[in-house]
Amino acid sequence: MADGQMTAAAFLVAELRRARARRGWSQDELAKAVNYSPSMVSAVELGQQPPTAKYLELVDRALDTGGLFTRMSTELVSLDRAQPWLRGWQAILEQARTVRWYEPRYVPGLFQTEAYARAVFEAGSLLEADEVDRRLADRMDRQAVLHGERSPHIVAVLDEAVLRRRAGGRKVMQDQALYLARIATEHPRVRLHVVPRAAEEYPGLGGQFALATLPDGAEVAYLDCQVRGQELDQPGDLARLQRVWEVTLGEALPPQASIDLINEVAESWS
Repeated sequence: MADGQMTAAAFLVAELRRARARRGWSQDELAKAVNYSPSMVSAVELGQQPPTAKYLELVDRALDTGGLFTRMSTELVSLDRAQPWLRGWQAILEQARTVRWYEPRYVPGLFQTEAYARAVFEAGSLLEADEVDRRLADRMDRQAVLHGERSPHIVAVLDEAVLRRRAGGRKVMQDQALYLARIATEHPRVRLHVVPRAAEEYPGLGGQFALATLPDGAEVAYLDCQVRGQELDQPGDLARLQRVWEVTLGEALPPQASIDLINEVAESWS
C-alpha cells in the first residue's frame, strides 16, 4: 500500500488470502494442495515473496478459480506502477546499476562470510536448525550478484559498531573483517566507508536502508526490519532517504581510511 492507496499487487495478495479462507483451508492445507511449503504460502500472503506464475497457476487449479489469479497477475498487476514489489529486492539488486547501502547493525548480507551469517541466524536460538540452513544457503546464493557481468556499483556505509559487535567467535569476526577489507580493496565495483565511533549522533542511526538506481533511472529503496523487508518507490520516501544518505556519508571516513580501520579492527579480534 502506498500513500494510503492499495496497489494492484497488494490487492492480488489480499484476494489470494480471501479465496483460501472462502474454501475453508488453512495455509498448510493450501500448501499441500499446490505442493509448496507452508512457509512459501505464508510469505506470499504476507507480501514478503512475490507469487510466481507457476504458483498462481497451481492456486487457480486447487481453488478452481477458472484462472482468475493468473489473469490478475498478467493483466491487472502489469498495470501497477509499484513494480518493485513484483520484482523483489534480490531481483532489484540484479537489475540495479548502482546501490547505496547503509548498515548500523550488521555486515550487509552481500558481504557476509558464511560463518558470520550463520551466527546472525542462530542468534537467540529463535530459528529451527533447518530454517537456519535454508536462510544461510539463500544468503550465500544471493551473493552471486557481486560476481556477475552486470554486478551493480555498490557504495556501502557501515557504522563502526558493526565491526565491533561480536557475532560468533573472535575468529568469525576477524575473518569477516578481513573479508570486508579484501572486498573493499579488490572488488572494482564496491566502495566501502565506515562511520567511526567518534562520530556523534547522525540520522543514519535510525535504521538500515538501501537505495538502488535501476537501468531506466528509477530509484527504489529497501528497508529491513524484524518482521520483513519493505521496498519503497514513493518520491517523498526516496527524497527523505537520499537526504539521510548524504548526511551519513558525510560522517564516514574516506575509502582508504575506512579500509585501514577495518584492518585495525580485524587485528583487535585476533
